[in-house]
Amino acid sequence: MSRPLASPAPLDAVSVGILWDRLVTIADEIVSALVRTSFSTIVSESYDLTVAVLDGDGELMAQGTYSLPVFMGTAPETLRHMLERFPAETLRPGDVVITNDPWHGTGHMFDVNVMRPVFRGEHIVAYVISITHLPDVGGLGFGAAGAEIYHEGLRLPICKLFEAGRRNDLLVEIVRTNVRAPDEVIGDLMANVTATAMGERMLLDFLSEHALPDFRGLSTEIRTRSERAMRERLDAMRPGTYRNRVDIEGPDGAIALAVRIEVSEGRLHADFGGTGACVRRGINVPFCYTRAMTLYTVKCLTVPELPNNGGMSAPISAVAPPGCLLNAEPPSPTGARHMIGHYVAPLVFGALAEAAPDRVQADCGMMNLLTVQGRHRNGRAISTIYFAAGGFGALRGHDGAETLPGPSNMAVVPVEVWETLTGTTIEHKRLLADSGGAGAARGGLGQEVVIRNDTGHPLTVLCMANRTEFVAQGLAGGRAGTPREHRINGRPVDPRGRLELAPGDRIALIEAGGGGYGDPRDRDPERVRRDVANGFVSPDAARREYGLEP
Repeated sequence: MSRPLASPAPLDAVSVGILWDRLVTIADEIVSALVRTSFSTIVSESYDLTVAVLDGDGELMAQGTYSLPVFMGTAPETLRHMLERFPAETLRPGDVVITNDPWHGTGHMFDVNVMRPVFRGEHIVAYVISITHLPDVGGLGFGAAGAEIYHEGLRLPICKLFEAGRRNDLLVEIVRTNVRAPDEVIGDLMANVTATAMGERMLLDFLSEHALPDFRGLSTEIRTRSERAMRERLDAMRPGTYRNRVDIEGPDGAIALAVRIEVSEGRLHADFGGTGACVRRGINVPFCYTRAMTLYTVKCLTVPELPNNGGMSAPISAVAPPGCLLNAEPPSPTGARHMIGHYVAPLVFGALAEAAPDRVQADCGMMNLLTVQGRHRNGRAISTIYFAAGGFGALRGHDGAETLPGPSNMAVVPVEVWETLTGTTIEHKRLLADSGGAGAARGGLGQEVVIRNDTGHPLTVLCMANRTEFVAQGLAGGRAGTPREHRINGRPVDPRGRLELAPGDRIALIEAGGGGYGDPRDRDPERVRRDVANGFVSPDAARREYGLEP
């Protein structure tokens, strides 16, 4: 049974606030356990992870603060798929269910979703879901090179990793046999299991400490209050129908992304009709990711101050034509789905620029991911990801931050850690002057990162760069940022290709700048002079864009 028979007592507003904060703290503690026990820098340094706490009915109550915010939109759907495969009444204490299926999880196979039901006596009172990006799942590796899903690695259906506390060693051996860095992959997989077990203990202690029979009453209060706040903010937007269309880089030329958004009476509906068709490269986006990115973007515009929970999604709906780039179906490859999925945020922001001009953001330079595979000079296998960020988009009255990722929020691996674990050398990282779009609020600067292969072995590099042809656009008269580019030994290379780095070769990541907001001639002259003094804006750009003699 998934529900206790006792009815929860009503909760007052003060109690809800205290208990809500405590739930978020528990989610944060689960994140800390996940980070401390993980094996790969993808989790321990870059925080490419999510922890979600759901009630016994599968409703999202809380998400870890240092989690990928977009996955507030996928975790409840993942749990629903898991419970269709293993109904709640068939689960037992000690069960752990996993999947990396793109259409049941987060949109690509490199994220593993690990779920543990939380039992109190014979009843399920909660579920803990931990999601991490694995170092490897086999196949071609994490990149955009696949022509169909079968090229991209080991796809696990919804299955039990643990059953009544007993590990499925055959499943572990299957995973170990199919990946390039088995110790890191299995280590991260078990870190997810450990984190959910700690979450189970903390949630049960929470119920005992506060004399609650289950989470149903508290969860309802959290979600009801959040939904009410979301509806109020949506109702404050100018009602109407808003459209936007952008072109993005495709394998054979530009592909259109389109959206029509209807805002009315505290509700928002997004229709991505008009978006181009799927392609035979691993950039297609399952709808679960498109919907989640839509929820995240609308939350940024409405109730960014509230911790993530399921109540915020109730007034928001989205659709996309099956088979389009934002609603990919099997066997479309989806490995680098973030390359296109991240464009959902600026697509929605652009559509709502008229409805919420004080809140929308100019385009971001976005995150760049580089998969590195090969061998360390000590012979150990390498399969990991380097994260580098472009500039953040400006907002009205706020400059975009330099080299800050958006709309995702992974952290960069410290240079010393990266060099030790990979055997490569980061020769330099430097900000790129004039890369941020000019504006009354300036776009964030991009950067250049140069990595040298000092392993003594060839390295395979899988590039997943966007913003190479279609730069971050400004808003309200703000200028665009500069494009992203990859170079090997000074020569431009395919920014979405599978490349080889010989020993001693250097790859340079030239990161895109963010878009500016507002007319550059309206920028405070003192801020322009400070930018010139800091090397963010060149004297020539100060004269040309801002009309100022520095």
